[in-house]
Amino acid sequence: MAQTFTDRWRELDWDDITLRINSKTAADVERALAAQKLTRDDFMALLSPATSQFLEPLAQKAQYLTRQRFGNTVSFYVPLYLSNLCANDCTYCGFSMSNKLKRKTLNAPEIERECEAIRKLGFEHLLLVTGEHQTKVGMDYFRQHLPTIRRQFSSLQMEVQPLEEHEYVELKTLGLDGVMVYQETYHQAVYAQHHLRGNKQDFFWRLETPDRLGRAGIDKIGLGALIGLSDSWRTDCFMVAEHLLWLQQNYWQSRFSISFPRLRPCAGGVEPASVMTESQLVQVICAFRLLAPDVELSLSTRESPWFRDNMIPLAINNVSAFSKTQPGGYADNHPELEQFAPHDGRTPVEVAEALTRSGLQPVWKDWDRFLGRTLQ
Repeated sequence: MAQTFTDRWRELDWDDITLRINSKTAADVERALAAQKLTRDDFMALLSPATSQFLEPLAQKAQYLTRQRFGNTVSFYVPLYLSNLCANDCTYCGFSMSNKLKRKTLNAPEIERECEAIRKLGFEHLLLVTGEHQTKVGMDYFRQHLPTIRRQFSSLQMEVQPLEEHEYVELKTLGLDGVMVYQETYHQAVYAQHHLRGNKQDFFWRLETPDRLGRAGIDKIGLGALIGLSDSWRTDCFMVAEHLLWLQQNYWQSRFSISFPRLRPCAGGVEPASVMTESQLVQVICAFRLLAPDVELSLSTRESPWFRDNMIPLAINNVSAFSKTQPGGYADNHPELEQFAPHDGRTPVEVAEALTRSGLQPVWKDWDRFLGRTLQ
């Protein structure tokens, strides 16, 4: 059987990586900043505490590479939450099955109302989100609703439960362009502490999801760790980089996206095991830009308006705006159903105006169906 990222993961020693990152010196950081192409060792240096003294040159180089690769454009997307039903019990998520909240799955008329409300806001790139519930919001549900949704938007991505390779192949024929799947943490023991019931307990099934996506020929694959879940966000971020490098080597036909979600307050949620400050988040995002200049770096409404306005011009080329994290949130706002509380609640126009003031060009639609696959 072909290798998967699990094979690479087994070669990586969490404690050794943590020690190596924390032992990097100012000289190591300077060497990394001067490098044309980063090695893994260079990337460790840029994730290290020593880099806190070099944020300005790091940010300048990240901005230079971002403008060089993407010009002044920043793409907009918005999440559409289809369901908050979930068959998993996860300590950090508002949708956890053990949380007492009103459950809702959108039907066809409700989905149509949401799509209409989202189109009026100007969005063309849509991310479909559900809780992980195989029977109620599984393949039958996706088969029923994906084609109708896809016809209304320029691109369609999903953040749902991990699926089989052949199911991703089928979803691609229905118009699916990309899949976001976050490992949450790459530390197996910590992962087990936070996933108490349900299919999400299977660490390796989730770990190998991007491999299945790559084999299925999905155009864009999104990665990330939930920053703060483990006691070393630096090591988790390094593991995300290892995962990215593996996928780029093995599935070069796909594009990749990295997100940087920090643990946010939610119903019954846990406190972060390691806290990442805003300056450290700047450090990590800029480090990823130096490691992977061509990769999409995405920033969600989990972060504050002030932080987003200052971070996006440095290294970000994909943002959400006005996100509602509950089913039906655009047509009818019901905060009691939400997965987490977004921090940036500005309208899309307000976010776009802030970017324009920074000299950036907001892009609502960056490709058409006739440039890619046509739908029947």
